[in-house]
Amino acid sequence: MTQATTTTGGTLLSTTSRLGRRLIQLYVGLALYGASSALLVEAGLGLEPWNVLHQGLAELTGLTIGVVSIIVGAAVLLLWIPLRQRPGLGTVSNVFVVGIAMDGTLAALPEAHTLAVRIPLLVAGIVLNGVATGLYIAARFGPGPRDGLMTGLHRRTGRSIRLMRTAVELAVVISGFLLGGTIGVGTLLYALAIGPLAQLFLRVFAVPAAPDGSTVVATGQPRRAILRR
Repeated sequence: MTQATTTTGGTLLSTTSRLGRRLIQLYVGLALYGASSALLVEAGLGLEPWNVLHQGLAELTGLTIGVVSIIVGAAVLLLWIPLRQRPGLGTVSNVFVVGIAMDGTLAALPEAHTLAVRIPLLVAGIVLNGVATGLYIAARFGPGPRDGLMTGLHRRTGRSIRLMRTAVELAVVISGFLLGGTIGVGTLLYALAIGPLAQLFLRVFAVPAAPDGSTVVATGQPRRAILRR
């Protein structure tokens, strides 16, 4: 009886510790994701696809790019309803934390005028984005709203994740560019580097599974489906 109680207590402590680590990873990852996006904005050499749209809408509306990111994220989340996708804690948190962190970082950064400063900002932004992606996806609290849109379309249409992501992100980039968003060498470098970087940091920040294979919160979409291009 004593041994069983000790085992149960140890398992509970281990599960609580694991949950605490996952929560820290989730929110640190989302905050760093917003900060990395701000570095790319400040570099001015090209943004990741969705932020091209966010920047274009910010230019059009006069809102900050972080606020636009929150509004677009919430709108995309509404599209989950007909796609029958289930949001997790990470999904909802993604909508707000990334936008707030982006605006906060942009407010704190000095303006970058020379290439000697802008190029390191670009490289730092891309690498930090990979770190952030690995952190929050490895936490397994559900995909971001935009990733869930891709996987939801995949399930409903039967088309590949690669095709759905390419089609949606092309539409997003073109729309954002027409609205005044920045496309450049940074956009291309991001597209080439983010997959390998995210896969690397997913392994680095992987949280060991619970002994009985159970999880406290729904894990959302498989990481391979989210990152596959």
